[in-house]
Amino acid sequence: MRQSHDAYDPALIRRVLTETRTIALVGASPNPDRASHHVMAFLLARGYRVIPVNPGLAGQTLQGQPVYARLADLPEPVDMVEIFRSSDAAGGVVDEALALPQPPRFIWMQIGVRDDAAAERAEDQGCVVVMDRCPVIEISLKLSIRHVS
Repeated sequence: MRQSHDAYDPALIRRVLTETRTIALVGASPNPDRASHHVMAFLLARGYRVIPVNPGLAGQTLQGQPVYARLADLPEPVDMVEIFRSSDAAGGVVDEALALPQPPRFIWMQIGVRDDAAAERAEDQGCVVVMDRCPVIEISLKLSIRHVS
C-alpha cells in the first residue's frame, strides 16, 4: 500500500519500531563522529540486533558486530533495512533489499535521504517505507520505545 511520505502517522512509526527486531544498517561507519555510528550504538543499546553493511569493512567487526559487504551476504533475514547512503544511492539499496530471498518488512531512509520511486517499488512489494527520518529521534523524542530482547 502506498502512503504519503510528506508526513507520517505516529502510529505507523511506532509500529515499525516496535515490530522491528533485526536491522541491516547500510552505510555503517567505524567513525564515532558519523551519524551511522551513533545510530548503530543507540539501537544496539535498546535491544535491537543491528547488522552493519559496508563493503569497505566487510569481514571486520563494528561495535562487536560482524560487518557484511552487501545485503545479499547477510546470514539471516532482517526486519528492516536502514539506509545511510545518499538519496542517489538509496534506490540501488532498496532494489538489493527487495531481491533478498526474504525481503525486509520495513525500509527506513535516514534524515536527508529520499527516493520516491524506490519507495513506490518497495511499497508495491509490500514493504513499509519511512524516508527522511531518524529512528534515534523518533525513539528518543516521540515514542519512548525500548526493545527488551
